[in-house]
Amino acid sequence: MNHDLTQTYTQDGYAAPIRVMSEEEAAELFARIEQAEQRLGPQVFKLLNVKGHLLFPFLWDVVQDARIVDQVAAILGPDVLCWGSSFFSKDAGSADVVPWHQDGTCWGLNAPKGLTAWLALTPSTPETGCLRVIPGSHRTAVPHAVKNAASSMLPLGEEVAEEVDVSKAVDCQLKPGEMSLHHVMLVHGSAPNRAASGRRIGFAIRYIAGDVAQRGADKGYATLVCGRDHNTYLLESRPENDLEPVALRRHRDILRHSAGLVMREAASLDAGSR
Repeated sequence: MNHDLTQTYTQDGYAAPIRVMSEEEAAELFARIEQAEQRLGPQVFKLLNVKGHLLFPFLWDVVQDARIVDQVAAILGPDVLCWGSSFFSKDAGSADVVPWHQDGTCWGLNAPKGLTAWLALTPSTPETGCLRVIPGSHRTAVPHAVKNAASSMLPLGEEVAEEVDVSKAVDCQLKPGEMSLHHVMLVHGSAPNRAASGRRIGFAIRYIAGDVAQRGADKGYATLVCGRDHNTYLLESRPENDLEPVALRRHRDILRHSAGLVMREAASLDAGSR
């Protein structure tokens, strides 16, 4: 990452756009994802969306891609873990939105040393519902509530409980193959895809510094992507083939464990909002 982007990230809590692969490579990734979705059906594919890099070797390779990881390590330091990954896909004309929120609210980390790399696989523009951020908002944790809005794409239904000054919002426009990086505590969200046609899809990869751990006694699961293991997480392993049985069983067990950790955080939000 160049000096200007590093400075922008430190000051504003995000950096974009960052070119990490060609548009042709992004199109190939998008095609492979659509093939997997067609093979499984949209509903089943959604169930496998969380930590899909543990089920598909090509997604594992994206999470480990040096063109992404090197930029992340320039911010988080030489030891980096992947805490999670997921797709954010909006069909044209759908009501799907991402409410204003801070990622770290429900991650349960013992320090806010993490970020999201959001890799665009199709054009991400204001019309298609690109990521929007509130620069500088990463410096302070703000109250959240579990609202479970019908249009929310967030699985836990959390969102900022107070009014957000949208006059400060900035659009993170990305071309396919470009990414944005945003701090784990940056307030961000996105509007619906209002384009006449076309899908807006991005691959969100959650990275944390290697010395970060989950709050409480339970260890979480994570993937080591560079540097050394600090023994803060139980380490995940690469699948040999798409959707192989052993990887599916491992994925199921990891998700059950991880869901318990984040649901505990969401429950504390819900109790605090009553």
